[in-house]
Amino acid sequence: MTEIYQKLEKCLKSVRDRTDFQPEIALILGSGLGDYANRIEIEAVLDYHEIEGFPTSTVPGHAGRFVFGYVQSIPVVIMQGRVHYYEGYSMADVVLPTRLMGMMGAKVLFLTNASGGIQDGMHAGDLMLITDQISDFVPSPLIGPNPDELGVRFPDMSHIYDSGLQDAVRAAADRLQIPLKEGVYIQLTGPNYESPAEIRMCKTIGADAVGMSTACEAIAANHMGMKVCGISCISNLAAGISKKPLTHAEVQESADRVAPLFQKLVTESIAEIAKVL
Repeated sequence: MTEIYQKLEKCLKSVRDRTDFQPEIALILGSGLGDYANRIEIEAVLDYHEIEGFPTSTVPGHAGRFVFGYVQSIPVVIMQGRVHYYEGYSMADVVLPTRLMGMMGAKVLFLTNASGGIQDGMHAGDLMLITDQISDFVPSPLIGPNPDELGVRFPDMSHIYDSGLQDAVRAAADRLQIPLKEGVYIQLTGPNYESPAEIRMCKTIGADAVGMSTACEAIAANHMGMKVCGISCISNLAAGISKKPLTHAEVQESADRVAPLFQKLVTESIAEIAKVL
């Protein structure tokens, strides 16, 4: 048994000592969506610091807790505040929450984030369905001894974002008449925003939106057999596209502004996803 899996088992025991809730869908909330967890039918709440060995988020606006409950009668676990690589954690710790939610029973990982728009025609406040990703600029969460209990040593990544789940999100957006961009998400390390030259590079290699999370979590979930979908809130235009300096305050403001629409899309998407589980 690897050290990674032993740590996960300890974390799972800490969770099970407090709740036996069995989620079907795991939802990670990005910037601007933090309040979403307070709007569901809550069954239990567990602060990260109550879980033995669990990494805690240091980012402003990230509450740092699991919320267990129901979205339209569908059992979910919500990660209210994620851990980022730039906070100084190992990549194994960054994806530990994702793996833990899978071990809790979740079959689907629903990722959300705030990102910088690269695709031509994007505007702050757009929502983008993630259809693929580029993660080459951050360490793979699978480096090191493979936890065989979770997945194989060399997992296929041809379809990280499940096509059926993408169709479910599209159907939800159509029903709500919410415009939905589609594209490739690229994860860079952060915490600094990218230079204009770096954004030109990202665009050249096929990225449509850039951020500091998500891709590593998707790899870890795919490795352990979870189905994955994701939506980015385009909170700002990336450096060199935007004519003004980038700030976290701008990102938060844009994310907060579009949050009500984003929350409606997440709820409707979860209902659609439950139909194909």
